[in-house]
Amino acid sequence: MQITESTVALVTGGASGLGEATARRLLAEGAQVVLVDLPGGRGEEVAAQLGERASFAGADVRDADQVAAAVGTAAGLGELRVAVCCAGVATPGRILSRRGVLDLEVYRTVVEINLVGTFNVLRLAAEQMAANEPVPDERGMGDRGLVVMTASVAAFEGQVGQAAYASSKAGVAGLTLPAARDLADKGIRVMTIAPGVFETPMMSGLGEEVRSSLEALVPHPPRLGRPEEYAALVAHIVDNPLLNGEVVRLDGALRMPPR
Repeated sequence: MQITESTVALVTGGASGLGEATARRLLAEGAQVVLVDLPGGRGEEVAAQLGERASFAGADVRDADQVAAAVGTAAGLGELRVAVCCAGVATPGRILSRRGVLDLEVYRTVVEINLVGTFNVLRLAAEQMAANEPVPDERGMGDRGLVVMTASVAAFEGQVGQAAYASSKAGVAGLTLPAARDLADKGIRVMTIAPGVFETPMMSGLGEEVRSSLEALVPHPPRLGRPEEYAALVAHIVDNPLLNGEVVRLDGALRMPPR
């Protein structure tokens, strides 16, 4: 899909980490960008830093009305053709621990944000994209839009204490192919990126010893991933029309051990 001046990209979790890097990259590619994040955070500040082609829409991805309003904001700026779902949480907790059984609300919240929130953005963005004219493609019907979702290597190798996180991300991975098939006749592609260990705010609270141990798990390159590398993959997915219905691991050949 070719990005033009009228192309608008909506990025959830856009105020930090993978989302912010993706917003910056898509702006550099020529799109207008709407950053979606929780009100009261860094969203307005980041959007102001990025310039006049960036704007902020405060929303909780679990809330249908708030996400619909954010999608409406994006559509009001041009043609919403790209949506990238980076909003997520990684609350840890063993099913049974010294503190007792894992609170059901903890599990429910992680799944609602990571999986239900992703689906909420997917369905509402797709509804808007379906009204777009296809981008011309001499080989067949062109794209009306693209949704890129974010899973995790934990979807495949969830560690001790990751029952909620791993199952929520496995749900995103499992959503990818049926969503792509559902939306194929609308000219809307659906892809998922499954990052390994990345330099994001989720990692900021870890000490140097933990960071070094995580880097040692990655075969090559033996380091944490950089948000800009995630953003570069998003840009390639936008550009490559044959990428559809697939989960792409971005992990340096990492396979997570049990703990």
